Amino acid sequence: MSFQQGLSGLDAAASSLDVIGNNVANASTVGFKRANANFADVFAASLGIVGASQIGIGVSIGGIQQQFTQGNLTTTDNALDVAVNGGGFFRMSDDGAISYTRNGQFHIDNQGYIINDQKLRLTGYPVSVTGAITPANPIELQLSASQIPPRATSDPLAGDVAAVLNLDSRDTVPVLSPFDYTNPSTYNFSTALTVFDTLGVSHNLTTYYVLNAPTPPTGGEWTVYATLDGANPQVVPGGNLVFNTSGALSSVPTYTLPSWPLSSGAVTPWSPGVIDFTGTTQYGSASSVDRLTQGGYTTGSLVGIGVLGDGIVQGRYSNGQTRSMGQLVLATFADPNGLLNLGNNEWSETSTSGPELVGAPASGSRGVIQSAAVEDSNVDLTNELVAMITAQRNYQANAQTIQTQDQIMQTLINLR
Repeated sequence: MSFQQGLSGLDAAASSLDVIGNNVANASTVGFKRANANFADVFAASLGIVGASQIGIGVSIGGIQQQFTQGNLTTTDNALDVAVNGGGFFRMSDDGAISYTRNGQFHIDNQGYIINDQKLRLTGYPVSVTGAITPANPIELQLSASQIPPRATSDPLAGDVAAVLNLDSRDTVPVLSPFDYTNPSTYNFSTALTVFDTLGVSHNLTTYYVLNAPTPPTGGEWTVYATLDGANPQVVPGGNLVFNTSGALSSVPTYTLPSWPLSSGAVTPWSPGVIDFTGTTQYGSASSVDRLTQGGYTTGSLVGIGVLGDGIVQGRYSNGQTRSMGQLVLATFADPNGLLNLGNNEWSETSTSGPELVGAPASGSRGVIQSAAVEDSNVDLTNELVAMITAQRNYQANAQTIQTQDQIMQTLINLR
């Protein structure tokens, strides 16, 4: 029986060395998960033999179990290299055949799909026409390189022009009148802002502030003028800016900026929309701009792509805007060790693993995404080399039991 035991030990030790060798060979494979060879003893079942009298007949490989522990993250220069810090697998599609991977080395093909080195397409949630992510059945993520259209400053989606200023309470009424934007002696303060029309053409909106009532004892009252590209200066409708003795606005009326003809010569006038002075003050310090914003922009070309921590793929455009282009998903399983290893760092679902549980990164037990990074193999070469020495010794010891049994058999044959 010792021959059988020794042979089983040789087979098990050889299998263990195979597993260790595979781990060592993939020590630099992105997203690789090391495996362990689990051993199980073998007993022959015979009638009439009580448990205490049983002698094992060897060893077998109980299973090869992968260890889905986190690997170290290494930064790269590719924004589409993404790593999962935590649980979950990237969900890949090969003409509808779904597989899973921890290797996040992605790039874009000539059709705009995000693919890996095996040409499998990354799946995720699509983006609606309004730019919102739509959690639904994951699809193959396809990015568009098209320009984004311009948005006029007057577009309701752009919001109001916001001006938060401080107008100097120490100022006096200008000595010259009437207002003339070409003569600084006819106004107290001015500021400028770039705005955009419906075609994305930029214009210079300048506002002028003229103190027309002394500060004490009633506070200050300022008239606001505006001009577009230096043409047709007009009083901003909505009334004057009136401050109380504490330097705050007595009220914040709605100021609708006047209309101007388009620079192209079109008959239809154009207005940058509403200007909001909420937060503007009149204190005893130099007039200044605290905030001056607007929500319009010109057309933009795609200049870069990044992935946020929640998996949203974001495009960056030449006009300074960003757009969500989709959101990659992560799949988790009740028993990841039940996944079928397909090679190329790919796994497929089985009845043992349970069905996929798909969701956005950073939700549930799913990890967060780090862009421009990859997850290294979780192989520890030091541990593997020690395990290799142990497996080698096991192999030698089992070979010794066979050699010893052979010597015993030889002794019996030589008996006279």
